[in-house]
Amino acid sequence: MAIMPPTSGDDANQSAALADVNLFALDIALQEAIKREGGQAAQARLIRFGELAGSAEASEHSRLANDHPPRLRTHDDKGRRLDIVEFHPSWHWLMSASADEGLHCGAWQHLDGENSLRSGANVERAGTFFLASQMEAGHCCPITMTNAAIPVIRDAPAVAEAWLPRLTRPQYDRRFLPLARKTAAMIGMGLTERQGGTDVRANTTQAVADGEGGPGTPYLVTGHKWFMSAPMCDAFLVLAQAPGGLSCFLLPRFRPDDTVNSLRLQRLKDKLGNRSNASSEVDFEAAHAVLLGEEGRGVATIIEMVTHTRLDCAVASAALMRRAVTAALHHARQRQVYGRPLVAQPVMACVLADLVLEVEAATALVFRLARSFDRVADARAAAWRRLMTPVTKYWVCKVASPVIGEAMECLGGNGYVEEGGMPRLYREAPVNSIWEGSGNVMALDVLRVLEKEPEALETVLDDLSLAAGDDTHLKAALERIRTMLHEPRLIEMRARALLEGLALTAAGCIIRAHAPQVVGDAFIAARLSGVPRFTYGQGLEWSDTKAILERALPAA
Repeated sequence: MAIMPPTSGDDANQSAALADVNLFALDIALQEAIKREGGQAAQARLIRFGELAGSAEASEHSRLANDHPPRLRTHDDKGRRLDIVEFHPSWHWLMSASADEGLHCGAWQHLDGENSLRSGANVERAGTFFLASQMEAGHCCPITMTNAAIPVIRDAPAVAEAWLPRLTRPQYDRRFLPLARKTAAMIGMGLTERQGGTDVRANTTQAVADGEGGPGTPYLVTGHKWFMSAPMCDAFLVLAQAPGGLSCFLLPRFRPDDTVNSLRLQRLKDKLGNRSNASSEVDFEAAHAVLLGEEGRGVATIIEMVTHTRLDCAVASAALMRRAVTAALHHARQRQVYGRPLVAQPVMACVLADLVLEVEAATALVFRLARSFDRVADARAAAWRRLMTPVTKYWVCKVASPVIGEAMECLGGNGYVEEGGMPRLYREAPVNSIWEGSGNVMALDVLRVLEKEPEALETVLDDLSLAAGDDTHLKAALERIRTMLHEPRLIEMRARALLEGLALTAAGCIIRAHAPQVVGDAFIAARLSGVPRFTYGQGLEWSDTKAILERALPAA
């Protein structure tokens, strides 16, 4: 860890900059999760990328990419349509850093002869994505969508032949060119419309066959998308109403004759956070697209992509929390208050330890979920993936904002100013809770599992019962979950309580089995003992906060 010395006596009680640190080497919980869930082969890679992600150079590019957000150019000086988005060079630096590491395709690069994933591929990629999200979260949007689009595209042979070689190349090609002239490509997504939002079946954008129609054939798409993310990608997965119903299409920026496709970018969204990344409103005017899957099967086709993006939302939220809490603990060790370090104040130690426990739980959950994506042929893993994807996305993304807000408060006024980076983390936090399905959408998804796939729930509950062992708090938490399930009249109103209960119980089981006992005991006692709590820093009176904090960030 490089500690910058004070420049004068005036700032002797200011914490040193947290600069040029290895984000992987500092994170014991992350290292253990990667090894435990099957990603240990990536150890050397993660150490190398952790150094880059935590470097002062990466931090400066992150600042610049957010201070100079993307700019839309709709026309040139002669009035001709351009429909391009210009980014600061630091955005391209960040994109290259992650793409060179294969983050947009890493899980799909090494498919074997049976088209199956290499063991540990999703866990390894999740580990690198965890580090990239701490480096700068906005650029992760096109990285996520490209990775998530690949399984959808590879199921469409006519499309996959042209697109997969460039989508799976660990490289970033920023040039606005037809696919055949590019070395690598990125995929964006446009699903929602003004009148429907999450209810994509209310979409009115129309698609008509440009020929015979059917999977892999061209269509012309006309309509509007209220949100289309990363509009300078090379193609987009979009939903539109075909004669057979709502369908999924690949809509590229260029037509087959290499002319620019008719996407009319109307404006870029002025967002709370995620400012380095462009999100746009767009009109399609008989835009060329290719049907993926069957007509009328749009939701079923796109759901594979959405499942992968939800995993990334949870991983990124856990990463943002980790970055914020690391900064808070680093500051509290150096800041002197009333004659001793801030971290030595018992009430502050309890707050920091409580935040650390939340990060440890989030990390455990997201990597346990990533493992289920690697074991596609395992029925128990499939059940975990189906139920725990919305559960994990719900809880991890929900707790990110309060955790980062509390971590910001630990720095006092310094935490509230832009230069320290905390405000950017805080603004970024809500987006993952909203994108790819808000909290209520996650709750409805779990209710669908209860109705249509009850065996998935029973499989997960059986696994948790086994992992709970003789722990009285974990057993009581499981009993509360089963009690909720036995009251079908109230289950929809209690859906959020069900998701939170599942997330906390699962995290408690994982931490109890694999983290040091001091961590497991503290987490379970503070969150699953049944004692109400509404703010951080409570329920840890008998915990070894010093040991918890030392695990979170070993003292320099």
